[in-house]
Amino acid sequence: QVQLVESGGGLVQPGGSLRLSCAASGSIFSIDAMGWFRQTPGKPRELVAVMTSGGGTNIADSVKGRFTISRDNAKNTVYLQMNGLKPEDTAIYYCYSADSSTYWGQGIQVTVSS
Repeated sequence: QVQLVESGGGLVQPGGSLRLSCAASGSIFSIDAMGWFRQTPGKPRELVAVMTSGGGTNIADSVKGRFTISRDNAKNTVYLQMNGLKPEDTAIYYCYSADSSTYWGQGIQVTVSS
């Protein structure tokens, strides 16, 4: 089992920045992908950005150029730097990791509003 703990969410004005962090613990030796999804009420969870242990990335078109994913394998932590935030980025952001199974964090609220 893998446990994921997110931090760094909150309220920010449009155009502002936030940095999300997600620390993994437990059976982490076989983790490959780590990253972030987000969800708003009534909509399915959608990919934001994912990075493999080898550094490959998959980033949603809606956040390219604004969000950056990074990963510290020594700390088993993945980060999401979010710049140029827009109201439509408001969502619950979920940390994600995968080996032969998929794991999710509890989610953290990000609200972009003036």
